[in-house]
Amino acid sequence: MSQNLNTTYDPQNMEKRLYEKWMNKKYFHAEVDRSKKPFTTVMPPPNITGKLHMGHALDNTLQDIIIRYKRMQGYNALWIPGTDHAAISTEVKVTEALKDQGIDKRELGREKFLERTWQWKDEYAGAIEEQLMKLGVSCDWDRERFTLDEGCSEAVEEVFLRLHEKGFIYRGNRIINWCPVCKTTISDAEVIHEEQEGNFWHIKYPVKDSDTFLEIATTRPETMLGDTAIAVNPKDERYENLVGKTAILPLVNREIPIVADEYVDMEFGTGAVKITPAHDPNDFEVGKRHNLEEINVMNDDATINENGGKYAGMGRYEAREQMVQDLKDLGLLVKIEKHVHNVGTHDRCGTTVEPMVKKQWFVKMEELAKPAIEVLKKGELKFVPERFDKVYLRWLENIRDWNISRQIWWGHRIPAYYCQSCDEIVVADKMPEACPKCGHHEFRQDEDTLDTWFSSALWPFSTLGWPQKTEELDYFYPTDVLVTGYDIIFFWVIRMVFSGLEQTGQSPFHTVLIHGLIRDDQGRKMSKSLGNGIDPLEIIDEYGADALRMTLVTGNAPGNDMRFYRERVEASRNFANKVWNASRFILMNIEKYGVTTPEAASTHPADKWIVSRCNEMIKEVTDNMDKFELGIALSKIYEFLWDEFCDWYIEIAKYRIYHAEEEKEEANQALYTLQTVLGKSLKLLHPYMPFITEEIYGNLMPDEESIMISQWPKYQEEERFSEEEDVLNHFKEILRGVRNIRSEMNVPNGRKARIYVVTEKDNLIKGLEALKESALMMAAGSDFIVQKTKEGIAKDAVSVVVPDATIYLPLEELIDFEQELLRLTKEEERLGKEINRAKGMLGNERFLSKAPQAKVEEEKEKLETYEQMLEQVKERVTQIKNR
Repeated sequence: MSQNLNTTYDPQNMEKRLYEKWMNKKYFHAEVDRSKKPFTTVMPPPNITGKLHMGHALDNTLQDIIIRYKRMQGYNALWIPGTDHAAISTEVKVTEALKDQGIDKRELGREKFLERTWQWKDEYAGAIEEQLMKLGVSCDWDRERFTLDEGCSEAVEEVFLRLHEKGFIYRGNRIINWCPVCKTTISDAEVIHEEQEGNFWHIKYPVKDSDTFLEIATTRPETMLGDTAIAVNPKDERYENLVGKTAILPLVNREIPIVADEYVDMEFGTGAVKITPAHDPNDFEVGKRHNLEEINVMNDDATINENGGKYAGMGRYEAREQMVQDLKDLGLLVKIEKHVHNVGTHDRCGTTVEPMVKKQWFVKMEELAKPAIEVLKKGELKFVPERFDKVYLRWLENIRDWNISRQIWWGHRIPAYYCQSCDEIVVADKMPEACPKCGHHEFRQDEDTLDTWFSSALWPFSTLGWPQKTEELDYFYPTDVLVTGYDIIFFWVIRMVFSGLEQTGQSPFHTVLIHGLIRDDQGRKMSKSLGNGIDPLEIIDEYGADALRMTLVTGNAPGNDMRFYRERVEASRNFANKVWNASRFILMNIEKYGVTTPEAASTHPADKWIVSRCNEMIKEVTDNMDKFELGIALSKIYEFLWDEFCDWYIEIAKYRIYHAEEEKEEANQALYTLQTVLGKSLKLLHPYMPFITEEIYGNLMPDEESIMISQWPKYQEEERFSEEEDVLNHFKEILRGVRNIRSEMNVPNGRKARIYVVTEKDNLIKGLEALKESALMMAAGSDFIVQKTKEGIAKDAVSVVVPDATIYLPLEELIDFEQELLRLTKEEERLGKEINRAKGMLGNERFLSKAPQAKVEEEKEKLETYEQMLEQVKERVTQIKNR
């Protein structure tokens, strides 16, 4: 067997080969099978413009762990992959590529531009797929989807028609985010709020027919050209006599009303605010409440339009500068204060976004939000961790209508047609033959496309064939778990939930697993501007995909950010090396001596201990996995394999293996236990580190086809051996004690000495005697004697106290007795401090009344143990002094 396992762990040598095997065998593919219970998840579709980054690597690693786990549990597991057309970012990239060739997008025309964009998509979209394959993801590539493919496009059009027919989609004037460079509306998800240094300009607004002024502070003086009111809080006594009066808008000399509205914060600024309904989302809502005029003062390129009077044609910042100077000249500028505030910028081009009222297509959200709220409150949808319930509900309960139209060409074109004669709007799946209003036959289709989130909101069901009633939709939908970052709960998760409920009557998934962000080793968000991004593909090339995957999950708790350290990747690779070398040792000995199923279960305490510990780990890890505590589960697998299996059990088993010729049955029991426990452990590790586990398992269990389609281990009550666990826990303490003594006294490794263990417990005596030969190998012993009394032990033997036993090493000729006395004195001092600490806690009424009873009992047990150990240490001190 072992000839197929290389001498050294070399991930580059095996990962591509194994992935091709999995693909060829169709292990990732799922078909409808009514005899099995389905488990479905969909991949959050990465942009076709993108390159795999650490966020993708984390997100897809978590999904892969879950899907591999469920597949091994016997579920008909389906993981649907796909990519998003990323409307704006793709259009920007293609436009820039054309510009580099001297081609203007507008001159090329819509149809030719879309042809070029599809070519671009075909060239670059496969890159993300190849990168995900390197990570080892086991999604069903046969079912890969694209948000602009024929099926998804049909679903998008169907949803638009249905929502419009029900009155949920309408065309109207509302406040939107406008990018003056890309010249399109953008979603909230595409607005990045950055802290920028700016100013508060304090401006006097004269009150009509009086000699008083209202002082207003603004960060955007240029928008005052569109002011249509001043608002104060109705409870603000300073201004109650002004409500209902009018003010004169400086520079424009337009009369505007002074209104009372609870939106105004009396404690902020002067307590009076300018209201510009056409250029601020909060002002827009105030304007609706008070029936205020909406005056848009900007063109699409952020220059001032004809409503700006003398400032028309100026850029927004040029106009700002001129207006401030004019206000100063008129004596209306009170002061300028430095001010740091959040400014919205477009994440694609970095341009400062302008809130602006425009005629766009919107989805009415109030009614659609209600079922999405109820499904969470009823427990039909849950977030892991639960604290994100509040984030979800807060956004839905304060939801605004959703702007879904974009002024770009790449995307799903809005299925709305305008009569060329009377401008009647007809929403339909194809060009109308005649206008229902005037009978005219010529129409033009709306130029706009739909927000990318509109199509991705349908992802869980459009990918399964909806609106067609496919067998896959009936069997695999609703999906089970969605894995995503906390940064897109608003933009994607919520839209999928209300869309799924509206179109299918069911929540698209029952659980949303939220993960945090991957930050650099200083805790900063990775970004191009900081230059601190880490390419996961480079990490894979250097350390292997398994090491990267393990690093991303180690210590990772749902919803929390984590820092990325290369040192942790190296530690993960070291763990892989450890497992690899231990497996090679086992395989070489199986190959040398052979292994068969024993006629009876082993009675050796070490075998029963490791079987019992593995059994308990299976129970705990399975429980953690079911709770999506993936990081905790991995830490338990790691600790078991590294410490208990490799560092202890293999070392204990070596004596029996090395004496296989004389004790064949004993050696076979050890090898069989090694093979069985390693096999189960590899299965638990497989979802996290699929490549190394597949390679080892294929050699360890050559009769099985693949670890990824093997059965997930189950807890067996009959494999719980508490007594043997107790024996081995004592055995480990004894060996640690011996090693510590030898280390402290600088005893040469080659110097052997008798080891005495004195204990009154019969089960310990019996169990430790069965471990005698292993103890001699592992602790450099010339003999290992377990007895109830100190009979036959030299008075000057070195000792160490462990729970329930005392170890003695007769090293009269090897030790410095003064050093031994010093060591025991320090131990006496340490135990004295522990006893005082325990007594202090147990004498504290507050601790006794508030601490759980189990904690109190634990402290009592500790005190009893420490007192016993101290008595033995004092006795040993006396012996040395009296020798």
